[in-house]
Amino acid sequence: MMRRRVAVTGLGLVSPAGVGVEATWKAVRDGRPTAARDTVLSGLPVDFSCRVPILDDDLDARIGRKAWRMGRPAKLALVAGREAVRHAGLDPSGWDGARVAVVIGCGLGGTEKWEEQHQRLERQGADMTSPLAIPMIIPNLAAGEVSIDLHARGLSLAPATACASGATALALAYDLLALDRCDIVVAGGTEAAISRTSSVGFYRMGALSRRTDDIAGASRPFASDRDGFVMAEGAGVLVLERAADAAARGARPLAMLAGCGSTSDAWHPTSPAPGASGAEAALRLALDQAALVPDDIDHVNAHGTSTVLNDATEAALITRLLPHRPSVTAPKGALGHTLGAAGAIEAALTVLSVQHRLVPPITNLQAPAPEFDIDCVTKQARHQDVRAAVSHSFGFGGHNVALTFTAP
Repeated sequence: MMRRRVAVTGLGLVSPAGVGVEATWKAVRDGRPTAARDTVLSGLPVDFSCRVPILDDDLDARIGRKAWRMGRPAKLALVAGREAVRHAGLDPSGWDGARVAVVIGCGLGGTEKWEEQHQRLERQGADMTSPLAIPMIIPNLAAGEVSIDLHARGLSLAPATACASGATALALAYDLLALDRCDIVVAGGTEAAISRTSSVGFYRMGALSRRTDDIAGASRPFASDRDGFVMAEGAGVLVLERAADAAARGARPLAMLAGCGSTSDAWHPTSPAPGASGAEAALRLALDQAALVPDDIDHVNAHGTSTVLNDATEAALITRLLPHRPSVTAPKGALGHTLGAAGAIEAALTVLSVQHRLVPPITNLQAPAPEFDIDCVTKQARHQDVRAAVSHSFGFGGHNVALTFTAP
């Protein structure tokens, strides 16, 4: 049962490269960085980020009249969700909503709204704060609003596994389909948590790049001079169905979600376990569920945060478990770190690599650090027949998720 074939039939993306799958794919494929100065962060030690390049008014116009009640994470998820469902050729007005599940991960939620409402409270008093403050802030409302918008009355979940949240959502979606809890899952991740407080928090941890003299080049996964990630926002949503159901309605899969592995390090709140033992266990589970062996993997979409410790740990994992040197890319070089959305956005990009037989380069990377024996794609996209690929996601708290995708 747990090896039942699950098809990816639709994709939706909203990222710092733009709104829509094509905008994001083009930027990553071309190696175009999106980091820029951020006026919200003015005066802070790190005053740059990767924002979705769309004004709030334009975003609201895309959503319609219910946008007034939503926080930004929900808005981004809704736009991506609608695109994914449309891409899959599905019509929510005609489906059996009781058999449609929604699983949208989110790591932090609406931190900017927390700050805004706290400032109103302190400056203007309790009666001037918004009665919608909580719905606009809590992380599960993205899944809730997508469910409402799509008339999806099946199970709705909002996993919060930090930067692995989007990947956890996809792993849960796989299980729901395998267990026949639903027929369609709209699954992914969203995040819009760039705020002064969150930026300072990551800065004080030493997690952010401080490359203020080269903002566009700040995010550089696997480079010898990497110094941290760049905060970003975005959403990625995939439509998943059992392959037999997709075939019955004449839908052609983009790729197959062949296997998932999820583990916990049980080691440290923010640092990966020594030797990446938990991450390796997750990858082995994902391969086993897909009935693959390490040599079958042609391509790795790496978590690749551009932090010193994560990249070294992940590179060692790839070298040890995949010594045949599959191609490696890391989208955070172009898009920054979208936190809870990253796993879903990168899963969608992995699907696109399988579909288009093309591996994007790692933006800002000329060559991997000499101690890393991995085949990083650099400078320009590489044409490659990607028959099987894996996407890694890791999160604070020791969460590890590996997803395997194969050609349909």
